[in-house]
Amino acid sequence: MVKIRLKKFGTQKQPYYRVVVQDSAKPRDGACVEELGTYRPIEKENQVSINVERAKYWLSVGAQPTAIVSKLLKKVSK
Repeated sequence: MVKIRLKKFGTQKQPYYRVVVQDSAKPRDGACVEELGTYRPIEKENQVSINVERAKYWLSVGAQPTAIVSKLLKKVSK
């Protein structure tokens, strides 16, 4: 099954994440199919940037978003 989920980068006190399309059997920081955007929870401005068109495409072909990613997609699509 293909999932849209977060891939962690950064340091311990300064995390940032990439929103990626990845096989659910792969490890969190493993190889991904496609990168859709970024999420920086520490910064106040421009925390989320996601390519909404590509995300809609992956959702249409059956990719399942995680709970956090689905909240981020709702936030971006407003």
